[in-house]
Amino acid sequence: MSAAKPTVAILMTMDTKAEEALFVASCLEKAGTTPWIVDLSLMPHENKGADITGVDVARAGGHSWDALAKMDRRTASDAMLEGAIKVVQGRVEEGLLDGAIGLGGANGTTMGCAIMRTLPYLLPKAMVSTVAATAAVQWYVGDSDIAMFPSIGDITLNRITRTAIENAAFGVAAAAVNRVGRIVTPADQPPLIGVSSFGGTARCVDRVVERLEALGYETILFHASGMGGRALERLAREGELAGVIDVTTHELTDFVVDGVYSAGGERLTGAGAMGLPQIVVPGATDHSNFWAGQVPEAFLGREFVRFNAQNLLMRTNAEEFEALGREVAKRLNAAKGPFRVLIPTAGYSEHTKRRTQDVDENEIGDWNQPETDAVFATSLAANLDADVIEILPMHINDAAFADACVAAFLEIIGAAPGGARTSGAA
Repeated sequence: MSAAKPTVAILMTMDTKAEEALFVASCLEKAGTTPWIVDLSLMPHENKGADITGVDVARAGGHSWDALAKMDRRTASDAMLEGAIKVVQGRVEEGLLDGAIGLGGANGTTMGCAIMRTLPYLLPKAMVSTVAATAAVQWYVGDSDIAMFPSIGDITLNRITRTAIENAAFGVAAAAVNRVGRIVTPADQPPLIGVSSFGGTARCVDRVVERLEALGYETILFHASGMGGRALERLAREGELAGVIDVTTHELTDFVVDGVYSAGGERLTGAGAMGLPQIVVPGATDHSNFWAGQVPEAFLGREFVRFNAQNLLMRTNAEEFEALGREVAKRLNAAKGPFRVLIPTAGYSEHTKRRTQDVDENEIGDWNQPETDAVFATSLAANLDADVIEILPMHINDAAFADACVAAFLEIIGAAPGGARTSGAA
């Protein structure tokens, strides 16, 4: 357990940002925390003040600082990151770190965020950066919970940047103090069930959540827009979830066509790897996502729906459903825990009520295409090792379908290693 006075890591390059690092340290001290400066410099220097010097960081990564000076910038950065991650993660594992803050330009942000992305969810993290307001933020933050603070000016000290840095430092310090004061053990909390969600599956999700919470479970929803799926997989692997009802596996469709809401190749693998019980539904797999005006040329002749000013939904075709069935089967075949697949034949999303459009928004057909949707079930059955598919003549948003998902989950959760039932579970 952390000391009463929380410790916050400062991740900075002391060769060029020593004055700024010491200023952050002073802010953290004023806010009631203990600063812990980790030097990420790529070159030897004489600046003082680091608690973990560049020599220490390089050595932790199996290198000498002098050797780093002979490397190109990218190689040296990777070497220092290897050491810094070991050092910082070691403190977290010992219960001696309660927060982290970084300052930097493009390279400093890359290094600071790379370290913070390896730290657990809810451990406070902040990055004060010259690139915090750019499109690259999604890559710096990834599937973590780093708070990005624009530095407004470059990372030097003046009345504007001092205030920006103070705001970030005091924010992290307050969160770290709160973290130390909030001691909760797993035994104090009900089992947490992950549920994937989307607007097109909302009615199903809402009823699933209502039923689970009535039985004494706690739920966390993951919006299926890429980052949500990554967060689901990460929390499952970190042991935070007791099970998953994956109503909205939509991100796998984007994975198949390289759409903008893909959660990557690890989607639908975390719960299985951890032996968690999971219910899998092809929710919202009837479309993929592209930004308006940026649809790949190969797809311009397809059926779409303009969801909003930014987002164009492309109707999934039979070829894509066949590929999706193979992808889902491959992931579920590797699962170490119990699972069921429930398929609603009357529609995979609320969009079944809509008309499709061409890329110029002219109506061209019906979204409801049951024969096309059925290709998914056929492909999945042909590639899945286990006989666990249940075909239901319902729409995904029918109350009866949500109830079937919960009933199937309650049947299998006791069969999972460490599976937890509540007293109300039947």
